Amino acid sequence: MRLKDQFRFVRQNMKKNKTRVFMTILATAMGCAFLIVLASVGFGLQKSVVKEITERRVMTEIDVHGREGKDNTGFRQITDKDIPFFEKINNVKAVTRRKELQQQTQFTIGNYQEDTQAFVTNFPEEIKAGFELSDGRLPRTKNEIVIGYNFPLNLAAKDAGEDLFDNNGQVKKKYLYPDQVIGKTIEVTIRQNKDGQQVEKVFPLKVVGISQKPKKDWVQDRNVFISDELLRDIENFTGTPRGILLDPNSQESTQGLEEMYESYNEVKVYAKNMESVQGIVDALQKENYATYSVVNELKEVNMVFMIAKAGLIFIGTIAILIASIGIYNTMTMAVTERAPDIGIMKAIGANPKTIKRIFLLESSYIGLIGAIFGTVVSYGISYGVNLLIPFIIKQAFGKDTMLNVIFSDIPPILPVICFIICFLVTIISGFRPAQRATQVDVLKAMRREV
Repeated sequence: MRLKDQFRFVRQNMKKNKTRVFMTILATAMGCAFLIVLASVGFGLQKSVVKEITERRVMTEIDVHGREGKDNTGFRQITDKDIPFFEKINNVKAVTRRKELQQQTQFTIGNYQEDTQAFVTNFPEEIKAGFELSDGRLPRTKNEIVIGYNFPLNLAAKDAGEDLFDNNGQVKKKYLYPDQVIGKTIEVTIRQNKDGQQVEKVFPLKVVGISQKPKKDWVQDRNVFISDELLRDIENFTGTPRGILLDPNSQESTQGLEEMYESYNEVKVYAKNMESVQGIVDALQKENYATYSVVNELKEVNMVFMIAKAGLIFIGTIAILIASIGIYNTMTMAVTERAPDIGIMKAIGANPKTIKRIFLLESSYIGLIGAIFGTVVSYGISYGVNLLIPFIIKQAFGKDTMLNVIFSDIPPILPVICFIICFLVTIISGFRPAQRATQVDVLKAMRREV
């Protein structure tokens, strides 16, 4: 019997028992839909978390925290001696490094002030890494500075008091500095405790540039970038590295702090593309540098979700296994009802393998049709979940979700996995009835005594 004829025979037999076959297909479709929708929750949440991580961090950014000495001789911060090695690593685009002024600095202009942090940075490398200005230019002299985009938005009147912020936590417009800050002179006050008394020194600074607006609204860039020469002047005044404010009530000295003069608080290596990140990390770790990149975090996140998705697929598979009981029952009854047909086929010389193949084709036919319907339904459920859950949350709690969460996502691989599982289960379910069909006695079958 040709394969084409076998398919025609299967379809004819399925039409004879439409109701039973339909219910079996329905059970299989429900099992497949349950598997796909359940697993899609894991895929959706993984996609949301990964998206959130990648949006918050630059994908090509690698933080270098320090270096572990050989033979466990201690951990040290990054200095100028390390930078040439970083720059020579293949596919490195830029190496940014920053020194932070180690005291809370107050910047004032007339009756307006703002407390924020000041950094020394290497602007050529910052530009390579993607640093841009929204207005002005880069510093050329030691008393010129660049301020963060949000610095002018927080430069407020000193006498504002408790009425400074609005309901959204923003400085009220009436208290903001009313003029452009580019070209203006801002004073920074540096303090130090000497001989039991606190002394202050004011450094005048000229604002020449404002950084680009952060890509995310929740990011606040209020930093002030000063020159390395200015930092040296501050250190000469305080007598401490990075202007550290000594405690007047202690006998603390600058001994042991000398290495801070040449070290950096923050060093970042930027790869030319995302594919190069892992190679650069491996090269740094080989030389005992402590590193962190978003790639490390994604590995951990993906591992957790891989385990979660495997568990959800396993639970969903149980639903298909339950549906397989219906397939087994349907095929068993089919063998009983078609005993005369089986007897006729065997009487005219049909090969037992052909008979077995016919019943296996029918069981797999039922399973695959159920998988197709289940997949279509699961896509509809997934769309409804993503549409309705945020609405339900808003109605229940009175506000939108803070994060752009994807509650259900069905990648192409998920229906493929479902089809494979469903096909294997239906083959196994139909194998025993198919085997029984080959053992039907011809004479008994002709007398309908199976």
